[in-house]
Amino acid sequence: MRNKIIIFLATATYTGYVPKAPGTVGTLWGVVIAYFISGLGPVPQALIITGVLLLSIYTAGEAAKIFNQKDPSRVTIDEVSGVLFAFFLVPFTPVNVIFVFLLFRIFDILKPWPASKIDKELGGGAGIVLDDVASGIYVNIIAHILLQVL
Repeated sequence: MRNKIIIFLATATYTGYVPKAPGTVGTLWGVVIAYFISGLGPVPQALIITGVLLLSIYTAGEAAKIFNQKDPSRVTIDEVSGVLFAFFLVPFTPVNVIFVFLLFRIFDILKPWPASKIDKELGGGAGIVLDDVASGIYVNIIAHILLQVL
């Protein structure tokens, strides 16, 4: 039963089993969560994102052991965590959602430094999740800069 719960969570409600673009589908779950927490203040948002991050690191690490792979493609909770960082305190408008979502997917795929270093050198659940978080932080910074400029 424990393994089933871990797989359910680590695959972001089985989105990791989608045959094409499971990371993109997993990211959409993060967008849904971002929508529901977008009306909260900074502290509640940060607490929820931190909770999801800790859950992500744990379940991703355990799922990697279950699947006997370093970074299983079926694990998509890392995308959920990463995109939540990308949306942190960004106003949830249609334009912002599309921009943050697309930019996060680009950064998640390209893994600019230090995300690439984290992805290659850090093991376990932290290695699976924190490269996505780094990408999410990059996107968040870019989004906030653009919001100030535009």
